[in-house]
Amino acid sequence: MEIEVVAFGIAKDIIKGKQVSISLSDNFTVGEARKKLSEQYPDFSKLTSLRFAVNADYVQDDYVLNPKDEVVLIPPVSGG
Repeated sequence: MEIEVVAFGIAKDIIKGKQVSISLSDNFTVGEARKKLSEQYPDFSKLTSLRFAVNADYVQDDYVLNPKDEVVLIPPVSGG
């Protein structure tokens, strides 16, 4: 299945765009998607934290992705 991943902040800079499509087998988890993205984009492994949201809810690495899920990368945020 193809999953569209939307990125914000530094994650957007790493993938050099707002969205990236990744091919995953069925019953793929967020943790496996995280690993695949880190293999494609090694700079992700340099981030202290990278959260995933699916369908507007934060999820853990064991969440199983579905073809119509909206996946969003939430990088570390700083500010004042």
